[in-house]
Amino acid sequence: MDTKTAAIPGSLAAAIDDAAGAIEARVIAWRRDFHQHPELGNRETRTAAIVAEHLRSLGFDDVKTGVAHTGVVGLLKGKLPGKVVALRADMDALPVAEQVDLPFASKVRTIWNGEEVGVMHACGHDCHTAILMGVASVLAGLRERLRGSVKFIFQPRRGDAAAGRTAAPR
Repeated sequence: MDTKTAAIPGSLAAAIDDAAGAIEARVIAWRRDFHQHPELGNRETRTAAIVAEHLRSLGFDDVKTGVAHTGVVGLLKGKLPGKVVALRADMDALPVAEQVDLPFASKVRTIWNGEEVGVMHACGHDCHTAILMGVASVLAGLRERLRGSVKFIFQPRRGDAAAGRTAAPR
């Protein structure tokens, strides 16, 4: 057992490890897909649709779309009583041209602040989204043993929605 699951009872820790291993290839595929098809803040319509459909396919109790324009929020209720925790992932990409030669590199171009720009996931939000979808899969598969509920928040943007800009680091 690794340190990530050391505080979880043995059989549950093993179930989490097994489920994470089983979903790993799918998480990598989602990440590469999102990386190849990046969307600027408040324009994440494709990404949001993929996320919402995935949560619905897992039998989430509540899936809301259009949150803060293009965000998605899903609620997974465990079968055992307990508190609610929230997990969040960013979905937006940046107005930056990809400069690497990978099979899943972004070739996307769009208009941002009146100029044509490249679009890419330069901050890892493609990873954030894919990983949180994987966590949703793992926990949904363990719903019978889950205490409380988990709110999954897929955040659409980090900055000025009107201009499509992202926030400066603070």
